[in-house]
Order: sequence, then C-alpha cells, then structure tokens
Amino acid sequence: MTKRSNYNQPPTIRCAIYTRKSTDEGLDQEFNSLDAQRESGEAYIASMKHEGWTCLPTRYDDGGFTGGNMDRPAVQRLMEDIEAGKVDCVVVYKVDRLSRSLLDFSRMMETFERHQVSFVSVTQQFNTTSSMGRLTLNILLSFAQFEREIISERTRDKMAAARRKGKYVGGAPILGYDIDRDRSCLEVNEQEAARVCQIFELYLDQQSLIPTIAELDRRGWVTKRWTTKKGKRLGGRLFNKNNLYGLLTNVTYIGKIRYKDEVYEGQHQGIVDPEIFERVQRLLRLNHRTGGARVRNQFGALLQGLLYCAPCGCAMTHSHTTKNGSKRYRYYVCVNAQKRGWQNCPSRSIPAAEIEQFVVDQVKAVAGNPALIANALLQVRQQAEESLRTLESERQTIDRDLLKTNIEIQKVAIEAATSEGESPVSRRLADLQERAQNGERRLTEIREESLRLRAGMVDEEDVARALREFDPLWQSLSPREQARVLHLLIERIDYDGEDGTVSVTFRPTGIRELSEEEAA
Repeated sequence: MTKRSNYNQPPTIRCAIYTRKSTDEGLDQEFNSLDAQRESGEAYIASMKHEGWTCLPTRYDDGGFTGGNMDRPAVQRLMEDIEAGKVDCVVVYKVDRLSRSLLDFSRMMETFERHQVSFVSVTQQFNTTSSMGRLTLNILLSFAQFEREIISERTRDKMAAARRKGKYVGGAPILGYDIDRDRSCLEVNEQEAARVCQIFELYLDQQSLIPTIAELDRRGWVTKRWTTKKGKRLGGRLFNKNNLYGLLTNVTYIGKIRYKDEVYEGQHQGIVDPEIFERVQRLLRLNHRTGGARVRNQFGALLQGLLYCAPCGCAMTHSHTTKNGSKRYRYYVCVNAQKRGWQNCPSRSIPAAEIEQFVVDQVKAVAGNPALIANALLQVRQQAEESLRTLESERQTIDRDLLKTNIEIQKVAIEAATSEGESPVSRRLADLQERAQNGERRLTEIREESLRLRAGMVDEEDVARALREFDPLWQSLSPREQARVLHLLIERIDYDGEDGTVSVTFRPTGIRELSEEEAA
C-alpha cells in the first residue's frame, strides 16, 4: 500500500523589481547599472522560488532621476500598479534606490502596508514582512538621511569657506578668464580681458543696455566660448539684457569674490579698473530707477522718456521735421496719435522748445515758493514710501524663490558628490548656484536701494538749497548733461492738451542727489 502525502502549494507572490540611477551616464551601454540592479533582483527572486515568488516581466527603471523626490515616471507606474493590486512584493538592490527621502519613503511604506505589499532590499538582508524588518528599515533610512544632510552641510560649508578665502569654487567660466583645472583657479585670458574692458567702456558711452547690445552685435561679439572635459562646446551666444547685466555687475572683474551678501578679495587678478566698474554700477542703478530712459540728445530732446500724454496715458516721443532744407522744428507727439490717428488724442503734439522751457522754468520757480517746496517735499516722500513698498514686495518674492532654490541645491549637491567629472548633475548644480547668486545679488541691490531711499528723505532746507542752486548749475551744462539732471530730479511729466495743463512729479532722492553732486 502506497502512502501519499498531501501538501499545499505556497501562494504566488508577484514581485516587481525597481531600479534607479541618478544620472544618465552609461545608460546607452549594452549592460548598464539598471541591468545590473535588475539581474541581482531576479537572482534573489529565483532563490525564493520555493516560497512562491515569481518575477513580473514589467520593468520599472528610472534612469537619470534623483531619489530625492517622487517625480519619476517608473516609480509612479509602480505605485499605480500597487494601487491596482498587480504587485505583492517590491524588490530593490538597495533601499536608497527606491527613495532618498525619509518623508517620501514613509508615504510609500504606508501605501505598501495598505495594500499588503512587502518590501525587500537584496543587499541589505531584510524585508518588511516582519516587525523587526520594518524597525530595521526605519533606522537604516533615518541614518541614510542624516548622512545625506551632513554631506550637504559639509559641501555648503566647504564652498563658503573657499569663497571667503577668495578661491574659485567651480561653475561655468566667464568672458575674460579661463579655468586652470589643475590648480582650480581663474587665469586671465588677455584677448578676452581686453574685450571685457571695452564692453564696460561701451556701456558708459551708450548709457543703456539695448544700444550697447546693438553695438556688440555689430562687432560680432558673443559670450564666453568654452569646452567641457568631455569635449562639448558651450557658450558663444549673442548678448542679451540678462547676460550683459550679469557681466557688468560681476565683481570677479575687479578681483573679488561674492558670497551671499558679502564681497571678499579674490585670489585671481582683476581686469577692470575699479573706478570704471563703480561708474557702471551707478549708471545701472540710475537706469534701473528710470527704466533705462536715457537720451542721447542728438536734437536736444530734454524730456524724452519723461513726458506723457495725460488723456491717453501714453508716452510722448520726440520727433522733428525740416523745412526749406535747413530749418528744423522739434516737437513731442503722443504715441497713440501717431499710431491711431490725430482724432484719437486731444493732446496730439506740442512744440519741444516750448514744453522744455516751461518745465525748466517750473523747476526754477519752485525755489522761491515755500508752498511749492512743501508740495515737492510731499511728492518725494510719498514716492519714496511707494518705492520702499515695491522693493519690500520684490524682496519677499526673491526670498521665497531662494528658499526653493537652496532646497534643490541641497538635493542636487548630494547627487553631484557621488558623480564623477563633468556630468548633467554637476551642470545643474552650477546653474542652481548661479541662480541663487543672482537672487542674492538682487537682494543686496534691494537693501542698498532701500537704504538710499531712507537716507534720501529730504527736508525743506535740502529742497530749497538744491533748487536755489539749480539755475546757475543749469546754465553751465551741455544739452546731454541737462537731460541727465532733469531725469535725476523728475519722475514724470504729464501734459494734458485738452486743458493745457502740465503736471511735474519729482523723483524720490533726486533733489538730495543733485545737492550732493553740486557740493562735490
């Protein structure tokens, strides 16, 4: 008689293998890191075949994605399949392949537990089917996150210390310098340095970014060209307002290094005269306040960029016509009337010499009228307060953006620390650091401008003295200098051709700046 033993077949456990690599380097190889991770997972599942484990054919591979967040296509598909009940166990090569964030990992574990899905790490010999495995996992992940945060802090501290010592700490090279990779420092490129000096001189001559860009385009000058370690050529783009402004405000050119709000002496050689650099900064600040409305005064247009048509709310632009071949007639015309016809504007146009003389006479008249001085003072204070509110709003926006950028820098710095050579991660880190530097630079400008506005709160004696000295100063100036003084003093002029009125609005701190220039 033959005895037969009955036994129950173990239940089938459907196993999904998840793989991840932070960068896309080497993914085009025939056998890459993702394949190696999957092979280890398949071998582990095969060793558990007696327990009913079987490998699902679906691949969940994230190549070139950080583990610091959940914004990964394969992990999203995996979570969807778990929600749909298609997976019983998730297998990874190491815990940090699934996530490098304790918060994200905890949320995933909640989903796993809710759908009774176990989690296994091939190389760390534990799984979440037991309470001890879950405890070990949480301890391990906590230490992993602690280690990442320490690495990030050390990276930031090291970069900060290097900047304070004036050392070059990486990033894309700038026009005028080459990178000595052996010594990790900046070396002057003599040919480019001469061009940088000419760009600074050009801006002082052109008085505005757009005309400077036009001249750079005419000369065929472009941004820094450079080659990565892998031989990839970058840069060589046409200048625009952003990169030209960045060049003109970069303290590297005067031999310094900027770190957050502080500027330190650099270990590299400067290539721009500090006096010229400071003149450019003053002009940039002035153009920022006036919107870059600088006039070249080829025809003596003193009010270009200041005069507006009150009924239409449009600017009035300077124009001229010539009669009898020699006599030139200058006038300001409403842009709305120019574009849509004279019938659409009650102001239409006004003779240039007439409105210019009227404005100058009004500025002179203020000096002898206490009531007008008080009114000018009130305008200055109101505009200063409005400017301060605008700057504060911008500061809050930049603070929020910087917070997000610094958080992202911390995440990317961890990835960059484990990558070798020039990689997309290191380039991303350089871009983020440059964005943070630009934000910090703008915050410094906002603080300086706010201090100037507060310091420029004038009293009636300041107003009276500056305007009293306006007349003799005015007579000694060239037309271009006269236009600059009016832009210094006046924020806006509104002309209403319907009732023939002119309203002059003074610019905050302009009177004090004029007074200081007169004293100098």
